[in-house]
Amino acid sequence: MLREINFDGIIGPSHNYAGLSHGNLAATRNAGKTSHPRAAALQGIAKMRANRDLGLVQGILLPHPRPDHDWLKRLSTDYESASPALKAQALSASAMWAANAATVSPAPDARDGRCHLTVANLLTMPHRSHEWPATLAQLRMIFADPAFIVHPPVPAPFGDEGAANHMRLCSGHDHPGVEVFVYGEGGGPFPARQHRQACETVARAHQLSPDRVLFARQSDAAIAAGAFHNDVVAVANERVLFAHEQAFADREQLYADLRTLMPDVEIVEVPADRVSLEDAIASYLFNAQLVTPPGGEPTLILPQEARDNGPVWSWLQDHVAGNGPIRRLEIVNVRESMANGGGPACLRLRVVADPATIDQRFLVDHARLDRIAAVIEAHWPEAIDPTEIGDPALIATIEAARTALLSELDCLNLASV
Repeated sequence: MLREINFDGIIGPSHNYAGLSHGNLAATRNAGKTSHPRAAALQGIAKMRANRDLGLVQGILLPHPRPDHDWLKRLSTDYESASPALKAQALSASAMWAANAATVSPAPDARDGRCHLTVANLLTMPHRSHEWPATLAQLRMIFADPAFIVHPPVPAPFGDEGAANHMRLCSGHDHPGVEVFVYGEGGGPFPARQHRQACETVARAHQLSPDRVLFARQSDAAIAAGAFHNDVVAVANERVLFAHEQAFADREQLYADLRTLMPDVEIVEVPADRVSLEDAIASYLFNAQLVTPPGGEPTLILPQEARDNGPVWSWLQDHVAGNGPIRRLEIVNVRESMANGGGPACLRLRVVADPATIDQRFLVDHARLDRIAAVIEAHWPEAIDPTEIGDPALIATIEAARTALLSELDCLNLASV
C-alpha cells in the first residue's frame, strides 16, 4: 500500500547561526546570533508529533557527523587548524533541511515501477556541498529494499538542490503523476541554485515519461526577493498547486501545460496585491507542508510566522472561508529553524512508498519520538554562540550527542558516515 511518508531531518546538535547561505535572507539576517540546538530539535520533534496526530506516516533522517572531519581532511587541514570560515562550514547542521536531501519519483511515475531517489549535490554553497556522501549512505540504508533505486548525485557543474525544487501532482499518491522540475537562471543578486541540466538528468535517471514531466523556470523576481528554492514560493500535493503569482517566469504556460496533462488540477494562486513576495518569503507561507490526512481534508501545516503576518493570515482566512481547495490550517512552532532560513517544508523529504518496505528504524511513532526527545534533552547543547565554534569542549559535546542518538536508535553503523 503506497502512502506519502514525510521524512523529517532531526535538527543536529551543531545547529548554529553562522550566516553561510548567500541568498537566504533569514540565515544572513541572523548571522552571529546565539542558537538553541536543544530547543530547535525539540521543536522539530513536536512538529513530527503533530503530523502523527493528523494520521500521517512519519519518518526521520539522522544528523550528519559534525564537524565533517573527512571533508576537512580532503582540504588538507583539520578542525583545530582550519580557518574560522572552514570551521563554520564543517560544523553546519544544514542537513536538517531534508527537502534538500534528494529528489524523489514514486514508483507509479517510473517506467521500471520502482521508486527512484537522486541525492542532491548541493554544490552551490560550500557548507552544503559536503552533505551528499552521508545522505547517500543513509538513504541507501533506509531504502535498501528492491522497491527503490537510490542514485548518486548529478555531477558538477550542474547544481541540484533536491525536492525543494520539485513538485508532483496526481489524482492520488498511488496513481501516475505529473512531475514539475523548477530551475533558476543566474544574473540576479543571488545565485540560482537549481540548474535545468540537473533537472533533466534526474528526470532521465528516474525513467520518467517525457510527456508527464514539465520544466518550469523560477522567476527572477522570486530569486531576487530571497526565494532561494522554489518551495519558498510554491508547493503542490495531489491535485493542488499552491503558488505565489510571481513564483514562475511564465506561469500562464505552466498552468496551461498542467491543465492539459491533468484536467482536474486545482491551482491556488496568491495574488501579489494581497501578499507581496516579501511577506510570502518572510512568513514562509509556501514553505508549508501541504498534506492530505486520512480524512481527505487538504491541510496546510504553517509556521507561526504565517499567523503573525497580517496580509498572509488575512488571505489564508479568506481562502478557507471561501471554501477553497485547502480546507484546514495547522500552526507549528519551528522558530529556530525559521531563523536559519528553513520552514516546515524545508525540514521534510516526501517519499511515496509502502511503509513495510522501509527500514523500520527510520519510521517513528509517539513512543520512538519520546525516546529521541529524551536523548535531545540530555545531550544537545542548550545554546551555541558563533564565537564558540572553535571550542574543543563544544565539539566533544556535539559529537557525543550524535553518538548517543545513534546508539538509542540502533544506528551506530552510521557513526562514521
